[in-house]
Amino acid sequence: METSAATPTRPPHRNPTAASPSPSPSSLRLWRPAAQRNLRNQWSRLVKAKDDWLAAADEGLSHATALANAHNLFRFMPGTDLGALKDMPGIRDKARGKLALREEQYRSMLLSSYQEMVHALSPLVNASRSMRCFSNVPTNSALARYSDCQADVNDSGDGGGIPVFKWLSILEFEGLAQELVDMFVSELMLKIYLVTWRANVNVKKSRLNEIFELAITEEGMPVRLS
Repeated sequence: METSAATPTRPPHRNPTAASPSPSPSSLRLWRPAAQRNLRNQWSRLVKAKDDWLAAADEGLSHATALANAHNLFRFMPGTDLGALKDMPGIRDKARGKLALREEQYRSMLLSSYQEMVHALSPLVNASRSMRCFSNVPTNSALARYSDCQADVNDSGDGGGIPVFKWLSILEFEGLAQELVDMFVSELMLKIYLVTWRANVNVKKSRLNEIFELAITEEGMPVRLS
């Protein structure tokens, strides 16, 4: 992602939902640092959840490949040339028994990988829904406090749509995070439907990198990308 050093230009992004009315300048001066901290925290969680997901997906692909191999060996064992072992009594039945046991083990490991992917989705969804920064001022207190939990229904937590770091507003960060969630949810649903780890069409790896680059690298958030 290239930008001009002399005249920075805002990177392209999809149109966010309409922002709320902008708060007062004094409120924004207090809100913006808190919003930046919250965004750093949430995108750090997104990075961790993404890494957990990809690790589970890689494991699942390995288990699925082993499962398919064991199944094919079991299926074609009656016609397999065993060479010098073919005259051993019951050799094919013993081999099929071992392959059946191995197939069951790989099936269990594949199921565990599915479960790990589901577990990775939970923090991914939670982080995507915790981007906003709300004011929580206790009664009779002049001290401003902020959190990702809404205490006032009139507080939208988006700072009126102003940029939080360089160019992107809270709503735009939410849009990027939701795109990540949609990709991973779609792939999980497809994998479950097809019962295969060969179908990786929903997670677009190039777009995955672009989203994290736009949200973290380009915005200058000190979040470590592993």
